[in-house]
Amino acid sequence: MQTLRAENLTRTYGEKTLFDKISFIINEHDRIGLIGTNGSGKTSLLNTLAGLAQYHGDIITPNDYSIAYLKQIPELNADQTVMDAVFSGSQKVFKVIRYYEDTLAAYSNDPENPELQKKYMAAEAQMNEADAWTAESDVKTILTQLHITDLTQKIGTMSGGQQKRVGLAQVLIQSPDLLLLDEPTNHLDFDSIDWLQNYLANYKGALLVVTHDRYFLDQVANHIWELSFGRLFNYDGNYQDFVGQKAERVEMEASQDHKQQQLYKQELAWMKAGAHARSTKQQARINRFNDLESNLGTTPTEHDVSIDLGQTRLGKQVIELQHANLTLGDHRILNDFSLLVQAGDRIGISGENGAGKSSLLNVMADRLPLDSGTLIIGETVKMAYYTQQTEPIPDDKRIINYLSEVGHNVTDKSGNKISVSELLEQFLFPRFMHGTLIRKLSGGEKRRLYLLKLLMEQPNVLFLDEPTNDLDIGTLTVLEDYVKHFNGTVITVSHDRYFLDKVADKLLFFDGDAKIESYSGLFTDYLAQQQTAATSTAAVSKKAKPVKPVDDQPSEPVKKEKTKLTYKEQQEWATIEDEIDALETKKADLESQMTQNGDNYDKLASLQTDFEATDKELDDKMARWDYLSQYAE
Repeated sequence: MQTLRAENLTRTYGEKTLFDKISFIINEHDRIGLIGTNGSGKTSLLNTLAGLAQYHGDIITPNDYSIAYLKQIPELNADQTVMDAVFSGSQKVFKVIRYYEDTLAAYSNDPENPELQKKYMAAEAQMNEADAWTAESDVKTILTQLHITDLTQKIGTMSGGQQKRVGLAQVLIQSPDLLLLDEPTNHLDFDSIDWLQNYLANYKGALLVVTHDRYFLDQVANHIWELSFGRLFNYDGNYQDFVGQKAERVEMEASQDHKQQQLYKQELAWMKAGAHARSTKQQARINRFNDLESNLGTTPTEHDVSIDLGQTRLGKQVIELQHANLTLGDHRILNDFSLLVQAGDRIGISGENGAGKSSLLNVMADRLPLDSGTLIIGETVKMAYYTQQTEPIPDDKRIINYLSEVGHNVTDKSGNKISVSELLEQFLFPRFMHGTLIRKLSGGEKRRLYLLKLLMEQPNVLFLDEPTNDLDIGTLTVLEDYVKHFNGTVITVSHDRYFLDKVADKLLFFDGDAKIESYSGLFTDYLAQQQTAATSTAAVSKKAKPVKPVDDQPSEPVKKEKTKLTYKEQQEWATIEDEIDALETKKADLESQMTQNGDNYDKLASLQTDFEATDKELDDKMARWDYLSQYAE
């Protein structure tokens, strides 16, 4: 069994200790989710295991142990194509493939050269040994699942999200003993996330993943590691198991802290009373008191937090779009789109990347003008907009001074004043950090600070654009609680299923080319509905009864007036099963051809188009068969 063992790992960043003498073992089939507040050292631990950072302690692995690491921002050559970038890594399989291709090219130019013939045979043997023959086909399959279709595109012309997906393909194809993934679900659509979950479920090696996606952790992880104030806590199970075990740990720590406080009070009383004689035994008690005094409160403990800020009154008129049209470049974003946003609405916006979700927020925030149509913003609206880009923050300022620019305190819903220090603690900045210079914060900590500043302005309309890309799980939990008790309107752009389930009950889905679908309900229910619609037709019972659709009306018994097939429908019924069989055979044949042509992308793209059309036709036929079967004798 391939195992990594770490003993007494310690790493500091300036004056901050990220982890202090932590020890752990990663076994072959471990699926570990690494969580912690921004700045706690999660990425630093990944860098340490990947050999990219200085540390104290020992990391012990077998000689042939391999590690692949997906960074938050992959380091790719902007001048390379997608395929060249994927195969440009330093890992053994990539070196073997490049050596084989170079040797093959030289041998093809001079096939009579015995030295080149010997090199070619050696390169071929290395390909066999590394099982590298299917690598190119596997990469294309992975990239297709991640919605990277143009494999000749230069990396420099791709968006950050597209580059992240190329980087993900690069590490997955290596099949290392340990796979390190830093926020792999950022910029992925839901079907890609589902595919990645299934891929990792069947992965043979070990996995250590940093992610904010709690549903992803529930599906993938069998261990949760938490970095907190330099310590590493290990929990068995997935995220749901972690929540229960963490609550027990926090409660236990609070109880121990209380006992320590009580013991300190007893010892303090004894010291004040004074000893009649300073014997050796009494001196030991004095030393014990000094130890208690020095250690009191030095072990950070975690508490449940909530933010209950007041806000200005929000009138009936909030935001309205009437017949809005917007095109950016060659992309249609809005086409005769109308939307009424009311007080108290919780709207989630999701869908395809690049389809215009953030553009809609910018329109409603009056930051992006419409081509035509009308935007109406109510007079009482006080808006806060958490954008994907943080406003410039002066590095030489201290945390507490930066927030004091908004005010030294704010009021809660009951009219009580809350100090900046109290807010910082509620937002997971311990008191010892309040005087820290902003330049010493991690990127995630700066994002958390920026969000807190927005909330201190006490808005009544809140826009959140992809907050889960930057914020840790602890901060997201605090934000979810804030939204739960927020009396105003919240509109959120996100791909995070868990977060959307907590903060939205009305949904807009962007399907591209100005196609926007609305849905009332939770995001998980929508996904389940979509999945059921896509898979149920093949398993429909012949005895199923038709249900007549209704539009937001109470359900009533459906009156079945039709009793038998018409003559034309009888002819259709006589041949429809043969047609279904033929379509199923065609679909299977196309799947086989796609497998055989995995190395021919042009052919693969054409086959994919035929496959999708055939699949759609088969679904339609199955639905038609279901209808006719109800009246067939």
